[in-house]
Amino acid sequence: MFRTGGRDPGDWQCCRRRLAAGGYGLGMPKTKRPTPEDADAARQILLSGLARDADLADLLGEAEPLHPRNDTFPGEIFLALAADALAWCRARRDRPLPLEGLRERFLPEYGGRGRDRRKLQFAVLAAAAVHGGTEPDLLDEVAWWQTDDFWQYALLAAAAYIRAAADRADMPVRQVCEELTSQPRGLAR
Repeated sequence: MFRTGGRDPGDWQCCRRRLAAGGYGLGMPKTKRPTPEDADAARQILLSGLARDADLADLLGEAEPLHPRNDTFPGEIFLALAADALAWCRARRDRPLPLEGLRERFLPEYGGRGRDRRKLQFAVLAAAAVHGGTEPDLLDEVAWWQTDDFWQYALLAAAAYIRAAADRADMPVRQVCEELTSQPRGLAR
């Protein structure tokens, strides 16, 4: 489902199995609530990873220890980062960022089908909703998924929006990540 550099196309599924089994690390203890430092770490993992052109499967592995079991965190952080990317590239009603072909153009390593595509679509649309000033009801939506993987799709959506913002500005992804790192959250450039 996830295609990466010289890796087997089945690596995405393998990564998901390892994440489900806790194979990338010990994970966040059930009783520990995410802290502001955890939120900053999640944001930094994604921005620094995209800046160095890391495989998304590797970024999922790096972010997994921050994810408390049966929680949407750090998905909310990734949605906010995607919204920041939309603000950064000045996407708005009179200057929209087209979603048609977003997955194919900006997540070429993602090969999800069916339900996985619907989950990614929800994360993409939820990020746009956050950019528009609304707060999506994540728990209501992800409860029917019966899996603990929303945060992974939120990371993919953020990666797609950051890459799309870079494309729109005709800038390298690395530079967009640096600018998103240095700007206050929630503010357009």
